[in-house]
Amino acid sequence: MGVDTVSDHERRTDNLTWVVCTMTLFGFHCSQEQIAPSQLLADVKHAEQAGFDAAMSSDHFMPWSENQGHSGFTLSWLGAALAQTTFPIGSVCAPGQRYHPALIAQATATLGEMFPERYWVALGAGQNMNEHVTADKWLPLEQRRDRLEEAVDIIRRLHQGEWISLSTPAT
Repeated sequence: MGVDTVSDHERRTDNLTWVVCTMTLFGFHCSQEQIAPSQLLADVKHAEQAGFDAAMSSDHFMPWSENQGHSGFTLSWLGAALAQTTFPIGSVCAPGQRYHPALIAQATATLGEMFPERYWVALGAGQNMNEHVTADKWLPLEQRRDRLEEAVDIIRRLHQGEWISLSTPAT
């Protein structure tokens, strides 16, 4: 029996055994909460020159400690980083408390339009050290996951060009 490879996006419904072969990507992590944005910009350019395949940026409001004293605004930094590199760069983001889903839809669509097939985002439920700045109550995990699901739906629908109106906020 021969071995065939298929992309991760293909689905097979027959009874054949398929082996999915994928290459590991090596990425550089841009720790906004630890390093000044200007230094991270230089670092991500050096990472690409050194042969890294991609990069990922955290999105922290607070630095890990007072000694670090940094936490650049990821969405601004991404535009500069993508403009000065050629590899894919993504970010982590928690829509719903600190960011309204419509704002994330606009920001990610802008980056996607400017840098086609290079920007990606990983959406999550957030962490208190970064989301508390809104002074809103920190929700239990189940409620944050529900809010995340609603936010993802809103972002996807806006990316598809749909006009939406909600009777209750997604935050």
